[in-house]
Amino acid sequence: MTDNQRFTLICPCCESTLIIDAQTGALISHEEKTKPIASFEEMAKGLERQKQTRDQIFAQELGSLKDRERILDEKFREAMKRAEKDKDTPYRNPLDLD
Repeated sequence: MTDNQRFTLICPCCESTLIIDAQTGALISHEEKTKPIASFEEMAKGLERQKQTRDQIFAQELGSLKDRERILDEKFREAMKRAEKDKDTPYRNPLDLD
C-alpha cells in the first residue's frame, strides 16, 4: 500500500497513533503513546492523594447518613400530624377508583 491510500491520525484524547485505510475507512494499525515511568516517590504521592480523596468521600457520606436519620424522623412526624388531622376521613385506595 502506498502512503496516499491510508491516513495517519493522532487521537486528541489518548494521543495514540491510528493508521486508517482511505478506501474502506478500516483501522489498519493502532499504536498507543508510551507513558513515562513514574518514580517511586511520585507513585507514593499519588496513592496518598487517592487515600485523602477516599477519606473525604467517606466523611461526606457519613455526615449525610446522620442528616438522613434526622430528616426521615421529621418527615415521619409530619406524616403523623397529617394522619391525626385526617383520621375521620376513611382511607380510599387509589386502585379502587378505576
